[in-house]
Amino acid sequence: MQRVLVTGAGGQIGSELTPVLRKRHGTSNVIATDIRRPDGASPVASGPFEIADVRDRERIRSLVADLRIDTIYHMAAILSATGEAHPELAWEVNVSGWANVLEVARERSVERVFCPSSIAVFGPETPRDPAPQLTVLRPTTMYGLTKVTGELVGDYYVHRYGLDVRGLRYPGIISSETPPGGGTTDYAVDIFYQAVQTGRYACFVRPDTVLPMMYMPDCIHATLALMDADFKRLSHHCDYNVAGMSFSAEELAAEIKKLIPSFVCEYAPDFRQAIADSWPKSLDDRLARDEWDWRPAFTLATMTADMVKRLGRRFGK
Repeated sequence: MQRVLVTGAGGQIGSELTPVLRKRHGTSNVIATDIRRPDGASPVASGPFEIADVRDRERIRSLVADLRIDTIYHMAAILSATGEAHPELAWEVNVSGWANVLEVARERSVERVFCPSSIAVFGPETPRDPAPQLTVLRPTTMYGLTKVTGELVGDYYVHRYGLDVRGLRYPGIISSETPPGGGTTDYAVDIFYQAVQTGRYACFVRPDTVLPMMYMPDCIHATLALMDADFKRLSHHCDYNVAGMSFSAEELAAEIKKLIPSFVCEYAPDFRQAIADSWPKSLDDRLARDEWDWRPAFTLATMTADMVKRLGRRFGK
């Protein structure tokens, strides 16, 4: 039975990944960590939890050793918009924190490590529709810089030390369970919450802004599928493109309006528009499909219907 450590378990993805891992491996075998203790309503509170800052290598080392950890899902990160407001913090958490996890994993002979990358690794010089698997990576945000660094350092540990490190370039992730967390693609999450609760939304990107997105169930599925894949099938390690769907802000608003006819979406682009404009419209994920059989389950229509139903039930609408 695997002994799993999840860093950043209180974040958007970590809070939904952790319960799935506990179903797989047993609640007591999956230890969630974050810099703040979750409240009782959080799904992360259903099992073992430890306070840990990934910038503290000694704390990570003691947890891995004392809890006999053999698998790490390193989900702790500062996201794009927050990273632009606090670039030094983004570097410390996303690069130094990742280096700490990798070094502890090497020292303790951890069997497998996962760390997500992001479409933020791409920049204005990357082909936008689709972004290739192998292409120029010259991001314009601190978050993107840290994720490019993370991919390269992870690959270094694979080739230099034989550590099994894996990662995906996540598109924007849409979730019905956790609110926005400081990312540029968060408009595609917040729009649902506001549509259900207030019937109006002021979108911070232009209506014609197209970005690659993915529904959380597909995100979890992709993560586990890569971690389950035979290492011998993998030609890449820390940087697999994975695509779910691509749509414009106005296409998403129109899909919501089919289910909530009174919904009104207005547009007020802010500094995040420039970040969105530097990212691709779609991703070429043929390598993931060929090497570990990746396939998304949700479309824009089925994801929208599920989001509206779930949030409507939660907010009594």
